[in-house]
Amino acid sequence: MDLTTKYLGFTLPHPFMPGACPLVDNLDTVKKLEDAGAAAIVMHSLFEEEITEEYRRWDQHVSVHAHQHPEARGGYLPGPELFALGPEEYLEHLARIRRTVNIPVIASLNGTTAGGWLDYARLCKQAGAQALELNVYRVVTDIHETSDSVEQGIMNVLREVKRAVALPVAVKLSPFFTALPHLSQHLAKAGADALILFNRYYQPDIDVEALEVVRRLHLSTTDELPLRLMWLSILHRRVPTALCVSGGVHGSVDAIRALMCGADAVQLVSALMRHGPGYLKTVIAAVKEWMEEHGYDSVEQLRGSMSLEKCPDPAAYERANYIHMLNAPTR
Repeated sequence: MDLTTKYLGFTLPHPFMPGACPLVDNLDTVKKLEDAGAAAIVMHSLFEEEITEEYRRWDQHVSVHAHQHPEARGGYLPGPELFALGPEEYLEHLARIRRTVNIPVIASLNGTTAGGWLDYARLCKQAGAQALELNVYRVVTDIHETSDSVEQGIMNVLREVKRAVALPVAVKLSPFFTALPHLSQHLAKAGADALILFNRYYQPDIDVEALEVVRRLHLSTTDELPLRLMWLSILHRRVPTALCVSGGVHGSVDAIRALMCGADAVQLVSALMRHGPGYLKTVIAAVKEWMEEHGYDSVEQLRGSMSLEKCPDPAAYERANYIHMLNAPTR
């Protein structure tokens, strides 16, 4: 049984890995994930705002003593330990993970604008990252901002990252684009080595009694997977880049469905947070057993078998499916 897959320039023993999450913040847990068979380790995201805030603090510390005598400046300036403390901790932890495990380590940068913070792509490589996830989580609230400018901004950030560092880069997208296949094609041309489907948007709730905004983090459910399956099946072999599914994979059946629709890699987060790192081994074993029972010799044979690759008109197929669903009798 051949479970190997290619993702971000790596030949991995299988497609399954943890997605970006707090699990990797603990080295013991990272080691447990490796022992459970994780094909790679994905770091949690380092946020653009976290880095730019540290730049602001640095500038503030410099400016506050600008009127002092030049000879005194060396003593008044904060040391390097104050500069980007949060991001520096991220880089140190990344280096520790790289020294701890024998599987690929993928760093994650979360940002939306091109700027000096992208220097951290280079620093992540220096710390040991072997690939990068570019997480472009953003909710557009400006009524004057066009969809074209949003998409161009994502491509600009990708190009800046690729210029900054010679590493494979995966772009983690949301599903909320008017023409996702068109954007995906252009991201591939701009240098994306993989696309990750999808980011989860976290909407706040309202407490009507306290008149407050309530922020609750809910883990994903399997109900979130079909949206990802639809886009995997549409994009498979139609964009020249690898595809990774993130969100809604909670067991072996979910993983198999993702592979059938065209996933090259499968990330699990909520399932591992619920059941622990060892659950990954259970999923891998169950996928292998299912493939053996159903006569599949390899993941490559399974991948894309339920995609729209050979459908002459995917848009018409999706439209027909929509009409059929709405007119089907309820049970």
